[in-house]
This record gives sequence, C-alpha cells and structure tokens, in this order.
Amino acid sequence: MKAGIASIRKELTGIYSAEETESLIFLIFGKVKGYSRTRILLARDEILSSEEIDEINQIVARLKLHEPIQYILGETEFYGLPFYAVPGVLIPRPETEELVQWIVLENKLTKPTILDIGTGSGCIAVSLRKNIPDSTVLACDISSVCLDTTRRNAELNSTDVSILEYNILTNSPETDFPDLDVIVSNPPYIRETEKSLMQKNVLDYEPNLALFVTDDDPLVFYKRIADFALAHLKNSGRLYFEINEAFGKECTDVLQKKGFSDITVKKDIHGKERMIRSAFFR
Repeated sequence: MKAGIASIRKELTGIYSAEETESLIFLIFGKVKGYSRTRILLARDEILSSEEIDEINQIVARLKLHEPIQYILGETEFYGLPFYAVPGVLIPRPETEELVQWIVLENKLTKPTILDIGTGSGCIAVSLRKNIPDSTVLACDISSVCLDTTRRNAELNSTDVSILEYNILTNSPETDFPDLDVIVSNPPYIRETEKSLMQKNVLDYEPNLALFVTDDDPLVFYKRIADFALAHLKNSGRLYFEINEAFGKECTDVLQKKGFSDITVKKDIHGKERMIRSAFFR
C-alpha cells in the first residue's frame, strides 16, 4: 500500500492541497480495501493486487478531472449516517449538518410533523427522521433523480419518509399538505455572479438547479417558502433555512415583513452566518 499511497500523492500534487490529498487517500483505500482509517494506517506494508491498483488508478484519473470523490465512490456520510451520492443530486455539506443539529436540539415536541423542501439527497429529511423519535417527515423536490435518491437513502437508513414531487415556486402539482410543526429548506442561494468564486468540482459536476439563483432576485425561494409556511405551519411552528452568508440581514427582513418572529441568525463552525430560524404565531 505504501507505493499506492505515494503514487496518489504524486498524481494529485498541484490539484489538491496536501490536507485534501490525505483525506482522499483514506477514502480511496476505505472503498478499495474496505478498511477503517486505523486499519489503513496499520496495513501500509500490504501488497495491493493488480485489480486493486487498477481501481485506484481509475479513481485517481477521475479526481484529476476534479470530479467529486463522493460521485466517484457513489457514497458519502452525513450526520453520522451513510448516503448514496449520485450525479445530478447535490452533495451534502457539513454546514447542513449544523442545520440538522440545530433542529434536533431545539425540538421539544413528542411527535412533530416536519417538511423538507428541496430535499435533494434526502440528507436533512432522513437525518431528522432518524434523530427525532416518532416524527413524521415529508420531503419534496422537483427532480425525479432527487426523489429517487431520497427514497433509496431512506431505505438505506431504515427510515420512513414520505416523498413527493412538488415545485415550491409554482405550487404544483396541487398537493394537500398536513399542518406542519417544522419546515426546513436548504434552497438554491448562490448568485450567478458568485460562480467565479467556486471550484471546478462544484461548477462542472454538481447540479446548477440546486445551487444558483439570479442576481436580480436571489431570495426568491425564501420569499416563496415563507409564504408557504404561513399557510401550512401550526401556531408557533418553526421555519429553518440554510442561507447565503451574505444575506443574513436580508433574510431576516423578509421574514419580519411576512409576520414571522423569534428570528435568529446562526453562524456555522467557521463563523459565517449560514442558518436562520423563525417562528409564526397565529
């Protein structure tokens, strides 16, 4: 394995940072050998088979084209749970784990009904269902590949999540939603002008539909989801968003104008304003 590790480092030099490369090495050998990080460290003197070397070379070739490792391996981890990672579906982010953690810690209800709007991989919906006992969780999206991936991820984690096609911007197809205790969404929020700041592995491979909004109306999803929440939240129900770090004040203004209160903007582990929570009292 030593030679294989050295080869990976050499091939990825100048493309990924040293820290990223070391992380990729553990992921690659975890996939190829099925080893834990500890076993990888202890097994460096093992000889790789020709089949294993070929598999590693194929993975590295794709990494050199900036393809995300999650898509290459077909899997990722989120909130301590396994998830399928599929092209056409946004890869779950660590900051979204913090959003899930916030909801889990704040929940005081015994049987909350929760809706995840724009569910993508289903990472939020599945994690909430797994960590809030007796919750009823619904997940909606407009993408058939996202809906199928959410279904697979719910099955993978032995959770029952109600999955439905729904376009929040057009309110279609017409759907009867139950009264909701919590609505959560990680909607598209990156402006087109911010594309130049993004890495190739995101721009070239991840779905633009899940990432970008127009510069002239960057809060379109927040406005529409807030209106939806006014119609479907129970009294004192809560609305949680992941947000663009540049729009904490603007998101707060939107929610205040629509009648929400108890509004809190929360910083992520890096000190960026990435989450907002509000409540609606009838």
